[in-house]
Amino acid sequence: MNCYENLALSYDCLTGDVEYQKRAEFLKKLMRKSKIPVHTVLDLACGTGTMTCLLAESGYEMIGVDLSEDMLAEAAGKPVSEGKVQPIYLQQSMEELDLYGTVDAAVCCLDSLNYLTDVRALRRTLQRLHLFVAPGGVFIFDINTPEKLRNLDGQVFLDEQEDVYCVWRAEFDKRSRICTYGMDIFQREGSMWHRSLEEHYERAWEVEELKSYLTAAGFGQIRTWGDCVMRAPKEDAQRIYFTCIRE
Repeated sequence: MNCYENLALSYDCLTGDVEYQKRAEFLKKLMRKSKIPVHTVLDLACGTGTMTCLLAESGYEMIGVDLSEDMLAEAAGKPVSEGKVQPIYLQQSMEELDLYGTVDAAVCCLDSLNYLTDVRALRRTLQRLHLFVAPGGVFIFDINTPEKLRNLDGQVFLDEQEDVYCVWRAEFDKRSRICTYGMDIFQREGSMWHRSLEEHYERAWEVEELKSYLTAAGFGQIRTWGDCVMRAPKEDAQRIYFTCIRE
């Protein structure tokens, strides 16, 4: 079972506060850091395709890649406006990325790289991205900062919507630097409620170690940004964006 098998149907409902449009506009600003014109864009770990479709509506030719078949099924059901190029969706893991050709830019949104909890998987993913982002193209991603994940330890959160009820608990292991989210999901099915359990894992990656892995993979001109602001992140930032150029 992939970790989004039960969550996929309710994912959009539970992430209504993500401000996708605001983040899409910020990504468009960051894509101007590319050294080449950006027409084709990879959305790595695209999930249900909300960001993929927003960028497609802005005129980019989008390729969405995700490991979860259930999340991709949700993405495929989201058409974009007539006259825009419909996104292409591929079911692949991040570290096994395999495209038909290069893209001008790649984005990886909403702390998806934190889900790579193994150093080898992270380095392999960056190597695959270097292979498929065209020279001069930009790679953009964001992470939950170590401070944010550490502070989640012991926290319990509740999200209640009309047809879904989710309780999730976070535990942070200092030794492994992995934050575990235990999710208890209740979804309405007619007059009945279906209960399912999922566990998600995120690793706390330090900024400097990410920069070293990006450099080793062949990316340069690495910069960090605050959460949807065109300036350096503050010391206590909860989310940090990165831009780097494929050399």
